[in-house]
Amino acid sequence: MDLAQIRREAFAMPVHNPAYPRPPFRFVNREYFIISYETDSDALRAIVPEPLTPENNLVHYEFIRMPDSSGFGDYTESGQVVSVRDPQGRLGNYTHSMYLDDEGPIAGGREIWGFPKKLARPVLAVDGNDTLLGTLDYGTQRIATGTMGYKHHVLNNEDERRKLADTPNYLLKVIPHVDGSARICELVRFYLRDVTVHGAWSGPAAIELHPHALAPVADLPVRRVVGARHVIADLTLDIGEVAYDYLAEPAGHANAAASTRQTGLDEREAELA
Repeated sequence: MDLAQIRREAFAMPVHNPAYPRPPFRFVNREYFIISYETDSDALRAIVPEPLTPENNLVHYEFIRMPDSSGFGDYTESGQVVSVRDPQGRLGNYTHSMYLDDEGPIAGGREIWGFPKKLARPVLAVDGNDTLLGTLDYGTQRIATGTMGYKHHVLNNEDERRKLADTPNYLLKVIPHVDGSARICELVRFYLRDVTVHGAWSGPAAIELHPHALAPVADLPVRRVVGARHVIADLTLDIGEVAYDYLAEPAGHANAAASTRQTGLDEREAELA
């Protein structure tokens, strides 16, 4: 490969056989089971990165089935999302943790957007004919179980579509340098596009989380379940944008550093004169 070819074709690893294609990615019949619960405010403040701030003390625990996703295939994921305010005062979602069972979206989600994804075994299914059941196993250990009465109350499809389409979503993306330091450290914002909701329901719900050293979902403990919803939708995961670069020098610091360098040059020139 010559230099021009490398620059032209480089996209993802492995270079000659990337783990995923280029975005965007389209999802058909994507199925959400989301349980919202109250947790400890101090625990939320400890994990939400500035300049975002927690909107309340709620965590949205998700189990998601993706049976038909372009480029990623058929897989399931589970994780925790927090309601936040961004610097512009908009209500958004910050994704704190994600666990899934497919190499492509793990690699692509991490490398492109910065999704906090790890390999595990989530399941979303109907149990005992009348219960929506979500489970998450890490290794041999069950770390999350969520249940909801199956389609007890119909929700408004347009309201759910707006929640998905109009809400900014945030991620903390970290990519290391070859020396182990941070090469990229960014707050990434993305939106879901072309959203169609096929159905949405609520019902009585419960959730149980178990401590685990490598999958610490229980570090945001359940104090009280406040609601749950089940949504089936088609949507596109759009490309992201950098909302904040943590490694960029603030303008004032950069100007001060430049002034210091210039002062040093002036002093050196004076010595030589």
